[in-house]
Amino acid sequence: MARTRLYRDGRLEAEDFPLDDISEHLKDSAAVVWLDLVDPEQGDYDRVQEEFGLHQLAIEDASSPHERPKLMHYPAHMFFNAYAVRFHGGDGDGTSEVAEVSAFLTDRALITAHGAGFDMDAVVERWNATSDLAAQGVPWLAHGLLDVIVDGQFDAVQQLDDELEALEDRLFEESPQAIRDVQQRSFRLRKTLGRMRKVIMPMRELVGGLMHSREHLVDEEMVPYYQDLYDHVLRVTEFTENLRDFTATILESNLAVQGNRQNTVMKKVTSWAAIIAVPTAVTGYYGQNVPYPGSDKLSGFITSALLIVVLSVVLYVTFKRKDWL
Repeated sequence: MARTRLYRDGRLEAEDFPLDDISEHLKDSAAVVWLDLVDPEQGDYDRVQEEFGLHQLAIEDASSPHERPKLMHYPAHMFFNAYAVRFHGGDGDGTSEVAEVSAFLTDRALITAHGAGFDMDAVVERWNATSDLAAQGVPWLAHGLLDVIVDGQFDAVQQLDDELEALEDRLFEESPQAIRDVQQRSFRLRKTLGRMRKVIMPMRELVGGLMHSREHLVDEEMVPYYQDLYDHVLRVTEFTENLRDFTATILESNLAVQGNRQNTVMKKVTSWAAIIAVPTAVTGYYGQNVPYPGSDKLSGFITSALLIVVLSVVLYVTFKRKDWL
């Protein structure tokens, strides 16, 4: 599957035309072309490489899965790799989904390659909303693509923050189910954050490299937009780092709460053991094979029973005042 667009002098002139027409369109120096490949095969890469003169190493990076986000410079073009992030929170399982996006930037063409999991329609809508900048050509197209990716990353981090705050509110729930859910979800969210962090943190170098590239991709007209994009990237990376500390705090707090619960249980067990020890000691004492006051009378039994009750009540009241029970 492939999508195409042709811009000439800042106006959208054609869409979804055949790949064979790209060369003819690019003969006009005022033309800018966008080509989008969805789940491309090696034959598709070979065709695009021949059409645009793309470097073999860039083709290998685009066709290899799980490449780290990066920006590469080649004699005839630039290449970058980035990841869109989607977080499954709320009723979801607290995991994240990433979609790899590769882009080749020539003087008058942007070629994107990605899987079906990436929503390119959102990028097209962003381009349509900022069509007054279409005369800027490839820098404008690349900005729209990266802006959608970064906005998606920020939304994912924001949703993860909401999940962590909701998890923090459940730390002091006493039900066994809540305790188990907090433990399982805290470790799952920590793993999710680690995965998101791997694809978010390098974005700062990627966007900064585009702004200050030796090819001077970004001119004065587009500098404010790329600067704004870079600020968004910094917000996302700082937010991600703060969540890393937040996650560690939740795990430490959970361990402290568990320790406090265990101490409370131990206090209660010890207190009840002390109460039970009183009647055990009294009855054990009177069970010796020696005469004791009232051993052959009902009053002796009543006295021992009263002694057990009174001492047990005294211990119970004492422990209750100390909040041991």
